[in-house]
Amino acid sequence: MLNFIDELKWRGMLHDMTPGAAELLNSQKVVGYIGFDPTAPSLTIGNYVQIMLLKMFQLSGHRPIVLMGGATGRIGDPSFKDKERELKSYDEIETNLAFQKEQFKKFIDFEGPNGAILLNNYDFYKEMNILEFLRDVGKTLTVSYMMSKDSVKTRLETGLSFTEFTYQLLQAYDFQLLFDKYDCVVQMGGSDQWGNITSGTEFIRRNIDGKAYAITTPLLTKADGTKFGKSEQGNIWLDPKLTSPYQFYQFWLNADDADLPKFMRYFTLKSREEVEAIEAEYKDDPRRLKAILAEELTRRVHSDEDFVAVSQVSQLLFGKGVSHEELVKMTPIQFDTIGQEIPCYQLSEAEVMSGLNIVDMLSNLGILSSKSEARKAIQGNAIAVNKVKSSNHEQTITSDDFIHGRYMMIENGKKNKFLIKKG
Repeated sequence: MLNFIDELKWRGMLHDMTPGAAELLNSQKVVGYIGFDPTAPSLTIGNYVQIMLLKMFQLSGHRPIVLMGGATGRIGDPSFKDKERELKSYDEIETNLAFQKEQFKKFIDFEGPNGAILLNNYDFYKEMNILEFLRDVGKTLTVSYMMSKDSVKTRLETGLSFTEFTYQLLQAYDFQLLFDKYDCVVQMGGSDQWGNITSGTEFIRRNIDGKAYAITTPLLTKADGTKFGKSEQGNIWLDPKLTSPYQFYQFWLNADDADLPKFMRYFTLKSREEVEAIEAEYKDDPRRLKAILAEELTRRVHSDEDFVAVSQVSQLLFGKGVSHEELVKMTPIQFDTIGQEIPCYQLSEAEVMSGLNIVDMLSNLGILSSKSEARKAIQGNAIAVNKVKSSNHEQTITSDDFIHGRYMMIENGKKNKFLIKKG
């Protein structure tokens, strides 16, 4: 069983904690929570930092609570945002929340004696009116106390609405309710949440004379200073419909070498001994280290089947080769993924049914600049159709040449690959 604080320390995932937290967690099993506002259609790889925190908390024998922000998500957290958040509609919040609930069930164990608890903080407030809120919640902290928090101070010059100003009251009251009902004594989160979390420990001290604790992780950034979880295309989502398993896999393979030690420690479930042994073995081969991490995360976030599929696509695009027999076994999803990475052309059913000469097809699509260049490439044994070399410039392309009745791979030499879709 893991020691939670020691685990955070060697992974570089401990930013700050309130006095006594380590002693408490080292001496007994406790309940702790992290809140997630459903302001996006899916969890992202940025959220996965906190998911790993909950996972390690659970593997250390403690019981985690996943608190979905059905209420706080309607308000907007001002923490280190340079401007007011755009409020999401209630329908959007509810749709996001329902989807993210199902995602969490894949990453955290909800069964057994320390099985996670999944809650929605909207249930805390749906029956509360504004007067109850002001009397029971708003009286606890002074305005000067609330304004002393960095998350508030950084927004005073650019503007902070009363709505976002009250966010820390909601988060603090959440902690108090969880402490009271579930014996939840620890709240965790990113370092940007320190002010909100310690407001909660203050709520518990003032209102119910209790002792609660805060633990935060550093905000994870990349070596170039950009926000973790972003690529040139945008967020890296944990939903395969928003970020395909192939794109997810490639994100890790294309990581900066300088980020690799940090990424490995934040996201692997391997032990310290295993990580250090792997790093020693492949200290001169960062590509291999990235592949090890990419495999582990693709299998865990998506599936074993998805990893096999993306490996085959990667091998086809960047490896030493895939045979004709392996190519025809690829799925339509794999071919569609390939079509996002290499030039892709479309042929109509009518064009194929009438019979296409390979030279005409290569030149008409622009794969080669002219018919003479196409003939020359065929004569030079450079053209392959579905991994089979074409040696006859009179070859006719028919429907039988399309895998799954729709896809055909054309190669001009080893590096120039093209996908042709029919229909």
